[in-house]
Amino acid sequence: MRKLLLMIFLVTAVFSYEVINGKTFLLEVVNGDKIFKDGKELNLLKHPTQKEKAFLLLPIGYKDKIQDIELLHVNEKTKEKVLLHVKKGDYKKETLKVNPKKVNPPKKELDRIYKEYMESKKIYAKNTKTRYWTKPFINPMNTKITSQYGNARIFNGSLKSYHSGTDFRAPTGTPIHSINDGVVVVAADRYYAGNAVVIDHGEGIYSSYSHLSKISVKVGQHVTQKEKLGLSGSTGRVTGPHLHFSIVYQSKKMNPLDFIEKINSLY
Repeated sequence: MRKLLLMIFLVTAVFSYEVINGKTFLLEVVNGDKIFKDGKELNLLKHPTQKEKAFLLLPIGYKDKIQDIELLHVNEKTKEKVLLHVKKGDYKKETLKVNPKKVNPPKKELDRIYKEYMESKKIYAKNTKTRYWTKPFINPMNTKITSQYGNARIFNGSLKSYHSGTDFRAPTGTPIHSINDGVVVVAADRYYAGNAVVIDHGEGIYSSYSHLSKISVKVGQHVTQKEKLGLSGSTGRVTGPHLHFSIVYQSKKMNPLDFIEKINSLY
């Protein structure tokens, strides 16, 4: 009889969602629930305001394959199939003119560029288990957005990349502040990003602030939300002074404003 009752409760339902590449999928669940992808259990995060809940934060990368992703949501009584229909975003193209050396770097800079790339890859692969943030995230600035996430970047006539963050208008010398509590893991001059600060917010969440004219923090420093990180500028590969702001989650550069909106929906 007990086996029969168990089978009755194992009812399968199907839920479908559309997700744009470059955006984050968030699903609230009850503590004790499990979610699987391709047979592998995914990590669930503790809900910031409801003790009885947890949530899945799944990054759909800009370069991820346009496909359907199937998840299995399991609890004590039911199994639910969650289908994510990944769609390509309506991203624009931008034509920019920058220093030619920042498009086709001199050979002497290639080792530096590769080293910086590998350092970033190693940093973003680290999933700090401590959650440093305890409050909703804020945008780094409230100025005009001059370039959206996801735009194709045509530098000096050549298609080189996509825009991995959001650009905010920021005349040189504008104070730049942290979007939430965290630990500084990068405070250095980089070939493309210029003077840059990266903050680890814990649980695989990183925020990055590029093209600064001055850095005011050091690696290992604990910072709080709204703490000054430095001053805006035009260092690195730029057309003029601004703040390039990005979010990295699970090693993927996500639409930062969408990411913040998703996290803050939990409050």
